[in-house]
Amino acid sequence: MTEPLARRARTWFTGFMLNAADTTFAEMLATRLPEGTLGPAEPRYLEEPRRRAVTPAAVLARPRSTAEVAEIVRACAEARVGIVPWGGGTGLVLGQVVPEGPAPLILSLKRMSALRGIWPEEGLMTAEAGMTLADVQAAAEAAGRLFPLSLASEGTARIGGNLATNAGGTAVLRYGNARDLCLGVEAVLPDGSVLNGLRRLRKDNTGYDLKDLLVGSEGTLGVITAATLRLFPKPEATGTAIFVVAGPQAALDLLALTQERTAGGVTSFELIHRQGLEFLDETMPEQRQPFAERPEWSVLVEISLPSGLAPDMVLAELYEAADGRSLVTDGVIATGAAQAQTMWDLREALPEGNRRIGAIVSHDIALPLTEIPAFLDRAAADVARVGSFRVNCFGHLGDGNLHYNIFPPKGGVAADHTPKAAEIQRAIHDLVHEVGGSISAEHGIGRAKRDDLLRYGDPAKLAAMRAIKAALDPHGIMNPGAVLAP
Repeated sequence: MTEPLARRARTWFTGFMLNAADTTFAEMLATRLPEGTLGPAEPRYLEEPRRRAVTPAAVLARPRSTAEVAEIVRACAEARVGIVPWGGGTGLVLGQVVPEGPAPLILSLKRMSALRGIWPEEGLMTAEAGMTLADVQAAAEAAGRLFPLSLASEGTARIGGNLATNAGGTAVLRYGNARDLCLGVEAVLPDGSVLNGLRRLRKDNTGYDLKDLLVGSEGTLGVITAATLRLFPKPEATGTAIFVVAGPQAALDLLALTQERTAGGVTSFELIHRQGLEFLDETMPEQRQPFAERPEWSVLVEISLPSGLAPDMVLAELYEAADGRSLVTDGVIATGAAQAQTMWDLREALPEGNRRIGAIVSHDIALPLTEIPAFLDRAAADVARVGSFRVNCFGHLGDGNLHYNIFPPKGGVAADHTPKAAEIQRAIHDLVHEVGGSISAEHGIGRAKRDDLLRYGDPAKLAAMRAIKAALDPHGIMNPGAVLAP
């Protein structure tokens, strides 16, 4: 087989002819960059958190400036070498690994972690893409402001990756996704040019909004190097509670009641199923839980109120009103910050409990709120038709984002049921699509859901996405194989 044909066989999945980031390329690139910028990729840069796939080999670049990122991208464009932007490596849809094809260049923005500016009176800050989400939150806190994006991985996840994947988290109900928290970006486009879009403007109608195109593009259209982020006043008073609810419909009714009684002051509204709590009993018995008997359904509620209002009293009155409507059967209201943190620790432990049990298949879905109760009934029946499995459904009920995960029977292991995974996922995703939902709520598409996007995506939207990709990245070097199937 000739080399061009061999290369074509290796890169069939991208639709583009790419070359490997080999020794010759690395030596050439090293002459264009400061010493110490390039090196072999350490193992942690080659795998994703669940270790479902790895990048066999890659060159690692760790630039310190936007100019260096631009030089790297220009060199890769000239050599037709694929680039995988790498934030914190916490993504769960294989967006940061290239399991097949020529070795890529992995572009880590870890060294670009400066706070370029903060304007508390404007409610804005500009941060480089390599800042961890926790550091962004801390910088806002130090200025007396709030950056509300919050994730379990916030100590590792970096703001550039959060924006590239349009991360969600627990406060979307009140503050929106990452896209809603961003006013502008600086980014290096696939030809190495720099988009200077860090304006501190709330209104700017000068043409297409390229910021919104890059946010959520998962590194396939360019590399976000910095962003101007929205900050908010810190709530004067916050209240947290866990209420036992009669079921998913009661939870939705309670959500509506809570919004009405707090004038939209609900920050988070998390749905928790008994199965997740029992998983914690199995795998993390030290985790404190508020109820001796694990409730079938419960919700974690957080409200944020202006000064002059007592959130614990508001929550107590809410419970009484909900009890009068037969929506709740029990509850615990946090009496201080420590107890509230314990409640959040329980919520944040649910994914770890899932990981220790081992899922057969997981789903990150979004649904219209009023469709959720019927969906859960129908989904349970669909799963039962495939086999006897345990289902743990939990997530951000307030914005319709559920994590619907399937596990083996107690004592079993996920690997024994792998042949059933595709059948289960197809059934769940078909149902999600039928009720007008999304098969990817907050984790993105990556490489894991490319076929799902092709199956369920709107044809006109997919055609527009391919046209945009071809226009901005004609050589297909940006995160090759992610999002769009060949």
